Amino acid sequence: MIPFNKPHLTGKEAHYMYQAVFAGKLSGNGDFTKKCQAFFEQRYGIKKALLTTSGTDALEMCAMLCNLKPGDEVIVPSYTFVSTALAFLREGANVVFADSMDMNPNMDVDKLEALITSHTKVIVPVHYAGVACDMDKIMALADKYHLLVVEDAAQALDAYYKGCPLGTIGHLGAISFHETKNVTAGGEGGLLLVNDERFIRRAEIIWEKGTNRAEFFRGEVNKYGWVDMGSSFLPAEINAAFLWAQLENLEDIQAKRTKLWNTYYERLKPLADKGCFQLPDMPDYATNNAHMFYLVFSDFEKRTAFIQYMKEHDILTVFHYLPLHSSAYYADKHDGRKLPQCDRYADCLVRLPMYYDLSITEVDIICKTIEKYLVKEK
Repeated sequence: MIPFNKPHLTGKEAHYMYQAVFAGKLSGNGDFTKKCQAFFEQRYGIKKALLTTSGTDALEMCAMLCNLKPGDEVIVPSYTFVSTALAFLREGANVVFADSMDMNPNMDVDKLEALITSHTKVIVPVHYAGVACDMDKIMALADKYHLLVVEDAAQALDAYYKGCPLGTIGHLGAISFHETKNVTAGGEGGLLLVNDERFIRRAEIIWEKGTNRAEFFRGEVNKYGWVDMGSSFLPAEINAAFLWAQLENLEDIQAKRTKLWNTYYERLKPLADKGCFQLPDMPDYATNNAHMFYLVFSDFEKRTAFIQYMKEHDILTVFHYLPLHSSAYYADKHDGRKLPQCDRYADCLVRLPMYYDLSITEVDIICKTIEKYLVKEK
């Protein structure tokens, strides 16, 4: 069986975790945490990077920093993971769902302005598959209506928009290091990106359970105490140690994943040109971090039959999100608008195996199996 995902190990993870254990600093914010945070700040020009226990926690910190009040509205794509919406709902906001584009699952930016009201406070673009949303248009709307922008860059590590790293363009950003991402912090992990200096001090306080502990350890105050809301967002040091081993090999990881992605694209483009399915769209303003390779079939039945056929031939392919606007939890809270593109991706998109240890030979097997499936369907 060729699995959908397999976490990659560089070989240094256990070694660095051993170092963290015997350094006697396990609770986080030790040497490995500092190394990881400095890596992101220096490589991507982030004003403040804070490791978190998950991408969800990073989003929850973003939502807390937005200082939302009951009745405030936050615009979120419906085709995304539940964490994108849940982080803001937990702060008492109302979520307004945006539809996807016809060319890719990112939110349709050209239809965003119609969703903005006097209650709108935040826009949350999700860079699906690591492919950038049109951030110039989003930031222009934010400036026009005095809104905050929180980038859900969970899948977008090392991806760019017009030369700017994703997650660094909005006021705040969040990245995930879940085991399905390009790099992982041992199964779970995340990163808060603070791009607006207004939020740096409060971000540190929220990160440290609502205390000004970070200021105390820098010698800026003579004692620390409870000064704000917060939670236990700081990951254990062994997670940071695991992540550091991955970050040391980021260039190699990205190069291999890109080679796999390009092989898929070259092999499958002739079939897409014949109308068999739609391939990932790559706008000219975006770079490709090779996080995901997906196909979009013409209908639900064809996608279902494809997944079953591939499984019968020992290849695991999977669909992705169910629409949040019609979910059991939120359907009666949604404003009733139809979101046809979101529904289409939910019904028709399928993800192919994509992970560092996947071989070019296995990609060739997958592509040949897809070809055989299409011949069978005819």
